[in-house]
Amino acid sequence: SSFDVAVVGAGIVGLAAARELIQRHPSLAFAVLEKEQEPAHHQSGHNSGVIHSGIYYTPGSLKAKLCVQGAALCYKYCDQKGIPYKQCGKLIVAVEHDEIPRLKALYERGLQNNVPGLKLIGAKEIQEKEPFCRGLMALDSPYTGIVDYKQVAQSYARDFQEAGGTILTDFEVTNMEMAKESSPESEDGLKYPVIVRNKK
Repeated sequence: SSFDVAVVGAGIVGLAAARELIQRHPSLAFAVLEKEQEPAHHQSGHNSGVIHSGIYYTPGSLKAKLCVQGAALCYKYCDQKGIPYKQCGKLIVAVEHDEIPRLKALYERGLQNNVPGLKLIGAKEIQEKEPFCRGLMALDSPYTGIVDYKQVAQSYARDFQEAGGTILTDFEVTNMEMAKESSPESEDGLKYPVIVRNKK
């Protein structure tokens, strides 16, 4: 088969990229190539499932920006697709007095990153939120959540296929080479075709 664009790997990153590309360039033929029998078979289906709120990253960095925006987009996508998640929040707890300044610095960093709902709470509020937790002070991050990212990846795969994309499973890419001859540059800027081979 011949495709204009082939994405190698049907993990959540590959599927998200393929989904976005086919939405932007619907006139092209897309494929996702996956060596396993199903998408999201490895890390995408075996992770902690945390929807991070964006507290930790350096303010103004791309990581901080993308984490905060990505969390909002993740919740929105799950709502649209009916994917279950739990916005359970989390507590970052200071158990020693010398940890309190670092906790406050983390709080300030989260505010600079525009993380929603952050607040510092005392020992009594910690107990109210989590009876088995003891601490002097905690950073309450209510926007943190958990989700089954394998379900999210599988939903991306359905979106991609519904838009006309092809997912080839049990297709391990073993070699790539640049074609010696190429057709004139296309309107989408694709100039040099790549030949992809698998083990079969």
